Amino acid sequence: MKNNLVGGLEDRQVKYLGSTHEGKKHDKKICDEEGTRFSDGVELYRDSGFQGHELANVTVHQPKKRPRNGRLSADDQEANRLHSSIRVIIEHILSGIKRCRVVKDVFRNTKEGYDDVVIELACGLHNYRRYCRNQSY
Repeated sequence: MKNNLVGGLEDRQVKYLGSTHEGKKHDKKICDEEGTRFSDGVELYRDSGFQGHELANVTVHQPKKRPRNGRLSADDQEANRLHSSIRVIIEHILSGIKRCRVVKDVFRNTKEGYDDVVIELACGLHNYRRYCRNQSY
């Protein structure tokens, strides 16, 4: 199963969770079907799975691919390093969600809609853990 999600860099919480799709469906196709919209002036850091997906009024940061039989320039390599240092925050959000093992393991419940409920609960628990960590007592 696969979901698209948007995470916040400052508070490290899940801001948007898309619907659940089969795992073999491509990320860009899911994004095109869902029609996710962002407010103007947002900076979006995404991986190369969304290459070719364009959004209006959004600044998109995406790693640059090495050309075939070529090399990236030093500036492009540095930009990719910066992008991956920001992208690791999203990977930490994903690992916080997958702390609920029912999301990570094979989901064998065949009832309609249960896969959506499970991922929503896992994201909610992750956001609650982040909220509790940020509280000063």
